Amino acid sequence: MAANTAEAGLAERWRDILSVHARTMCEIDRVLHPHGLGASDFEVLDILASSVPDTGSACRVQNLVGRVHLSQSALSRLIGRLEKDGLVERSVCVEDRRGVYVTLTPKGRDLHAEVLPLQRSALARMLGA
Repeated sequence: MAANTAEAGLAERWRDILSVHARTMCEIDRVLHPHGLGASDFEVLDILASSVPDTGSACRVQNLVGRVHLSQSALSRLIGRLEKDGLVERSVCVEDRRGVYVTLTPKGRDLHAEVLPLQRSALARMLGA
């Protein structure tokens, strides 16, 4: 009986986490939509802006996969959309032709700076910070 109760408690906590995540992602999507971004788009821009602060620096796509909650193929499609919109640039790694680098463009850096307060405000509202 105690094991079933503990398992039920774990399952309920998991559902609570999923619910908070879903509501938060929807709120971020809502506030960023007027700027042509979704929550996952912003997450990639935010990781690039924070992990490679120099405008000439690049991040390997492989390093983004572990930090963004998307499959590798979904992340590749997202990066393709961001590239088409002029927000990021992709380049092939010279040392390892299988590797692909992603860099924020000036347009991407400007858009990130513009919407960062909106995303952080949504996080504060949804997560009670």
